[in-house]
Amino acid sequence: MDKSFEPGQIEPKWYAQWEASGAFKPQGDGDPYCILLPPPNVTGTLHMGHAFQQTVMDALSRYQRMRGSRTLWQGGSDHAGIATQKIVENQLAAEGKTRHDLGREKFIERVWDWKQESGSTISNQMRRIGTSVDWSRERFTMDKGLSAAVRRVFVQWYRDGLLYRGRRLVNWDPVLMTAVSDLEVNSEEKDGNLWSIRYPASDGGEGLVVATTRPETMLGDVAVAVHPDDERFQSLIGKTLKLPLTDREIPVIADTYVERDFGTGCVKITPAHDFNDAQIGARHKLAPIVILTLDAKVVEEAPEAYRGLDRFVARKKILADLEALGLLVETKKHKLQVPISQRTDAVIEPMLTDQWFLDLTSDTRVDGQPGPGGRKAITEPALAAVRDGEIRFVPENWSTTYNQWLENIQDWCVSRQLWWGHQIPAWYDEAGNIFVGEDEADALAHSAIKPTGALRQDEDVLDTWFSSALWPFSTMGWPGPGPVTENGEIVADWSKDQEFIPRAVLVTGFDIIFFWVARMVMATQYFTGKVPFREVYINAIVRDAEGQKMSKSKGNTIDPLDLIDGIDLESLVRKSTASLLIPQVREKVEKRIRKDYPEGIAAVGTDAMRFTFAALATYGRTINFDLKRAEGYKNFCNKLWNAARFVLMNVESASPGTAMPVTAAEQWILSRLAATLDEIEAQFKTYRFDLIAQALYEFVWNDYCDWFLELSKPALNGDDAAAIASTRQTLLRVLEAILRALHPITPFITEEIWQNVAPRLGIVGDSVSTRPYPRSDEFSTGIETGSVADVEWLKSVLGEVRGIRSEMNISPGKQIPLLFARGTKQDRQRIDRFASQIAFLARTESQRWLAEGEEEPASASAIVGELRVLIPLAGLIDLDAEKARLEKEIKRIDGEIAKCNGKLGNETFVANAPAAVVEQERQRLTDFSATQDGLREQLARL
Repeated sequence: MDKSFEPGQIEPKWYAQWEASGAFKPQGDGDPYCILLPPPNVTGTLHMGHAFQQTVMDALSRYQRMRGSRTLWQGGSDHAGIATQKIVENQLAAEGKTRHDLGREKFIERVWDWKQESGSTISNQMRRIGTSVDWSRERFTMDKGLSAAVRRVFVQWYRDGLLYRGRRLVNWDPVLMTAVSDLEVNSEEKDGNLWSIRYPASDGGEGLVVATTRPETMLGDVAVAVHPDDERFQSLIGKTLKLPLTDREIPVIADTYVERDFGTGCVKITPAHDFNDAQIGARHKLAPIVILTLDAKVVEEAPEAYRGLDRFVARKKILADLEALGLLVETKKHKLQVPISQRTDAVIEPMLTDQWFLDLTSDTRVDGQPGPGGRKAITEPALAAVRDGEIRFVPENWSTTYNQWLENIQDWCVSRQLWWGHQIPAWYDEAGNIFVGEDEADALAHSAIKPTGALRQDEDVLDTWFSSALWPFSTMGWPGPGPVTENGEIVADWSKDQEFIPRAVLVTGFDIIFFWVARMVMATQYFTGKVPFREVYINAIVRDAEGQKMSKSKGNTIDPLDLIDGIDLESLVRKSTASLLIPQVREKVEKRIRKDYPEGIAAVGTDAMRFTFAALATYGRTINFDLKRAEGYKNFCNKLWNAARFVLMNVESASPGTAMPVTAAEQWILSRLAATLDEIEAQFKTYRFDLIAQALYEFVWNDYCDWFLELSKPALNGDDAAAIASTRQTLLRVLEAILRALHPITPFITEEIWQNVAPRLGIVGDSVSTRPYPRSDEFSTGIETGSVADVEWLKSVLGEVRGIRSEMNISPGKQIPLLFARGTKQDRQRIDRFASQIAFLARTESQRWLAEGEEEPASASAIVGELRVLIPLAGLIDLDAEKARLEKEIKRIDGEIAKCNGKLGNETFVANAPAAVVEQERQRLTDFSATQDGLREQLARL
């Protein structure tokens, strides 16, 4: 092995070898275990959230492979309809063209060209962080097989009376000119105004004053609503008002939706441009009036003065005209939440448009035929899956979020006004009749009527989330029956691969429980009769070290690859500011980066980054990623590397074998290893990756490196041949087990070291990843509890001596005399047994027991049970410093005694706590009291 650990030299080598050898494919005849990769957008690049989530999934996949499961990590990417189309449209814009210049067919060809050139960026980055996805089965939501599944689902749901076309309000992006999902809309707080406008009464009275933040929509008002119990307006309910700037009159209606204390207590109702107003309009049977075009300009049917104006230009003119008429009563500053498109930064407009919807709320079919509607056929089974325990959320509280959304669900708008995506398999004749099928011939064959004139296919595409909802079974080759091939290679076979449904676990973020998790449950249950997964592990969201959301405009984002490879300051500044167009923001970001990363970012390697993610993976909603933690785990990797080098240098002549441990130190380390493996197994079941990392860290750093390597040196340097051979074997056995145990989290360093360790143990194999995961019963056989207890005692003695050395500033290399006083018969036996270890590890020049009646010399002392360990002060210790140390320790023990007395003096604790817990507390009090007596005695002697 090289003298130092250099991640950049070993990582590319091992990943290429794993992938080429087919190590990530399902193998063996164990129980099937499958994880779904949430398909990243084909336009995407790896960010910290991806790296964290994929570390968790990879740890699970590697662990299950090593446990003997037939493991599949199904990967792939999403076609990202809006994002991808926007990228290619921007490319065309740079050439002075639009997609309409190319036409639909040529534009789609252009998108596929872009996909071939740039669409594999994120999958290559995933390889960099060690993800063991089965790349031979990689899927894309627009590939041939998945597209066939999408068409089949759409057609089947339509024929089952669950899909319908209707005119309803949707989130509309007036720049992209398409409906968008809630997930593609950011609610941003903006400084705005609340305008109060008088609507005169039709009979000449004062009328009412309404408050609005969007005065341009008043052109589409159909009513003014007041609360039915608001005494101020009782006389006006049922009467009409003159709608300013128009020649229309609108009614005053009563509705409990109105908040009497907000604004003026009167609300203008615009059903065609507000979701809440649409519900009120429906309740009161008010016909909506559309006043904006799809590109957010005022329609030609509006009053002439405003026709064709952009909505915000119209707003200014309307306010000016109202003021001129004396109808603008008040303008007040107001903070408001504005819906902003993630893709274009345009203000989203609720728009009344014709769209396709999946029924999720009806008890009977929406086409009027007999049969269950969406609530019965889709929504209620999805609720039952979690309620009845078929699907379990981890942490469990997220099931409440899932249930609440499904219990209040609305029909799903599945159509989008884009060109890139799955074109809706519906055709229209010249009379407007709809024909649905997997192709035009199938649509006609299943229609009860003949078309009038020529057919034209619906130009819209399906919501990206529609194909994502099918991911659990479409990636397995559904609807079958034979193998699915892409580019001449078999990527799925439903007849075989359905064994992977339900998946073992889905790892995902809480922000897509609605958009993806619930919809996968709905679709998979409907089309396969199974749940898509047994457990849903909701991972935390990665924030910066201060708990702030990561954002390019804040300058607090970290590229995982920069953390792995390192990056100098100037390159980091250029990279972080390249996409920032506003000078003030760019300057602010540069200033922060220069302050936070004055030396750039040091390379820590993939393993250290992955271990950091695992160590942070609690059940919390967020994790704060601190670079210092990653640097600390780089040190952990270095420690493992150096420990391995020490072992290999000391076992060059060892023969392969499994000799039983001879020394107590070996017995102890094997018992600690067995206990650690039990802890890891328990925590993998509960997805507590933080506790897995903690158990591994403590065992490797403390037990193996700090203690066992040191405890092994007296044996290795001794003249007991059996102890030498046994210790060498145990050093290797435990190191090899450590490498297997660590491999799911830190795959690269463990592979590199294992390749050097395995031959020394006579292990034949290509990779540590194909070795079985270590189990406690491999190491617990023949362990003597007495030997383990002896070593714990030895550790306590050595720890106390080292503590005195440190506190009294005695050089670690200086040899010291050691005296023992009091103690039990067992203490004497242990000191005799471990005399050589104490001499070597405590650096003693002499060891002896005080004779009976011999007065203790002035000493620095420690107490281990009944044993007093003394280091004579003469020539070694500052007397005043030792007194200060004893006083400090006495004060600490006083505090512990007070805590024990507090618990034992609490009648509720004594009465209700388990008897073992009460007894443990009493024993703690006894032990602390004995220690305190000894310390006071020693202080008095000084």
